[in-house]
Amino acid sequence: MHPGPYERHLGLLQEITRAAAVGDCRRPFTESTGQEASDAGMRTVRTAAKVFSSLLGRPFDLDQPGQSGWVVTESSPFGIVMDVGYPRCDPAAVVEAAVRATAGWRAAGLRQRAGVAVEILRRLNTRSHELALAVHHTTGLPLEAAFRAAGPRAQDRALQTVAQTFAECARVPEETRAESSRRRRQPLTIRATSTLVPHGVSLLIGCPDQPLWNGYPGMFASLVTGNPVIVGPHLRAVLPLAITVRIAREVLTEAGHDPDVVTLAVAQPGEHLHRRLATDPAVRIVDFTGSARFADWLEQHARQATVFAHRAGPNTVLVDSTEDYRGLVRGLAGALCLSSGTVRTTPQNIMVAATGIATDEGPKSLRDLGADLCDALDRLLEPPARAARLLSAIAGDEVRAGLAQAARYGRVLHPSQRLRHPNHPAADLRTPLLVRLAARDEHIYSRGWPGPVAFLVDTDSTSHSLTLFRRGARAHGALFAAVHSTNPLVLAATEAAALDVGVHLVQNLSDELPADPSSAITDLPAAGAHFITGRFRVARSWQHVAATGHEPASVGAADWYAAAHAEFAADLVDV
Repeated sequence: MHPGPYERHLGLLQEITRAAAVGDCRRPFTESTGQEASDAGMRTVRTAAKVFSSLLGRPFDLDQPGQSGWVVTESSPFGIVMDVGYPRCDPAAVVEAAVRATAGWRAAGLRQRAGVAVEILRRLNTRSHELALAVHHTTGLPLEAAFRAAGPRAQDRALQTVAQTFAECARVPEETRAESSRRRRQPLTIRATSTLVPHGVSLLIGCPDQPLWNGYPGMFASLVTGNPVIVGPHLRAVLPLAITVRIAREVLTEAGHDPDVVTLAVAQPGEHLHRRLATDPAVRIVDFTGSARFADWLEQHARQATVFAHRAGPNTVLVDSTEDYRGLVRGLAGALCLSSGTVRTTPQNIMVAATGIATDEGPKSLRDLGADLCDALDRLLEPPARAARLLSAIAGDEVRAGLAQAARYGRVLHPSQRLRHPNHPAADLRTPLLVRLAARDEHIYSRGWPGPVAFLVDTDSTSHSLTLFRRGARAHGALFAAVHSTNPLVLAATEAAALDVGVHLVQNLSDELPADPSSAITDLPAAGAHFITGRFRVARSWQHVAATGHEPASVGAADWYAAAHAEFAADLVDV
């Protein structure tokens, strides 16, 4: 008999779980390079390009319930014609199918679910180049950045989520025993069995810029905890998640499970499908990464569900002093260029005291910093080939509108200009816009701006910068903050402020500023254990056990229910 998915992947799951317990970051997919990756079946770039091309201009069939036609939503920012038709399914039918699949997926048990999840990731790994092309041509990310955000690094991030979820669920003992407290001549043992009960249907709302990097953690945490997943991609970035759903359905079918454990729900342009699904009574979990406005809407209206909303707020860099001025300027320029500000870790607000900063090159004024940063941007983007590797192609009109609007505020230090892509003339590449603002312009820089928009903010002091950072992060959210200072007191105060508002902090790292979320500094779900435990509850059943054996001394209501539940679960597995 061939081993099941769990048995095949048990060693890998245990390795990742042990590593996570001691804070060691293992990346088996990323570290499998060269011949090892080739042996694992990863397609070459050329083969992946052929497979990707074969998906264009045709229906993307998933054999889902409630289908009434096809919907085409995407257009490549690089000018190629995609014309991929996705199944247009009745939302009620998709939800009903997920509800029907719930009982069987729950009965499969934790080990089987975790094994299936790892098998899905293993197959996704063999399609890494194809997924990268899908992300590249839907989001506008440069190809190298798309591979980092859709390939092995994204799969390792998901695998860490699977391992953490497996470990958290395994902490719940399947059975416990205790002596009865009642006074009897012959004391009886009480046996309690514990069952993990998933909350219900999970909805993943995809984001337009990093659909896989941001979507995988919630998707796989829900699957391992027993919740079926409806994937609702952003209209501009459907294909990467559609490929993921197709692979997941194939693995589920081969493992003997209902493929409707994972389904795709694509909206017609102008249709508010995400809102309809998020407020459906059967949808009990919602995962979303994106604007604070829609995150607030979800938390206010999807009251029946547990909402995991990760807000893409403005990230802040506080510059107080530095021992590596050139490295600081070079790092800021690279961070502002990388992916044209479309990833959640790009800095937006650079806060500097009006008195300037102390550096290894002597005092530098705010004007000096602005001028040097603009020069660094121009030098970095001067070769067209390098600009094409760094900048994303603009994929949405809201980015162009944001660039035009932000340029009307304050003093423009570095205008956003359009560059020509050497390989794709239709691509709209835009250089970063840098605008100098005063601290009183808080209503402008405290909210998140789409695309390559950055503000150099003139504050009264570093302490004032910290106050503004803390207030803005609390109101609008953020993921990262960075500080450059040679003063230990400033570093300690910034760390305290970051802890107050719950954001990651980077201290005195110039060339390692995490503008790319798939860099060495990973962005695991920030909700902690609740990101996992918020997807299930524990139900217990108690019964008396005879002193001489393991059979119940009597069959009460609780005992009958436990037996009936076991028979029902066995029937579902047989079906």
